[in-house]
Amino acid sequence: MGTRWPVGGEIPTSLPEVVTLAVHAVEEELEALDTNTSAWRWTLTWLERKPVIELDDGTIIRYNPNEDTATITQPGESVPDPFDED
Repeated sequence: MGTRWPVGGEIPTSLPEVVTLAVHAVEEELEALDTNTSAWRWTLTWLERKPVIELDDGTIIRYNPNEDTATITQPGESVPDPFDED
């Protein structure tokens, strides 16, 4: 099951801290660009019990529980393979 929330809105508390930090980092970049994001939303889905978050512009945040890291992929960048064990 997933959820949606607006840019700058309350982030679901079920997310790992590094994912929350990644969301804040993306939102800070958007503020610096002075982009009108008032209608943009984040979409949270769970893939194999791991959160995947996508912003309306195509930005994706994926969580790696083995390393407790979050990867931000901007629109146009290749999406890392979630099963790659590098």
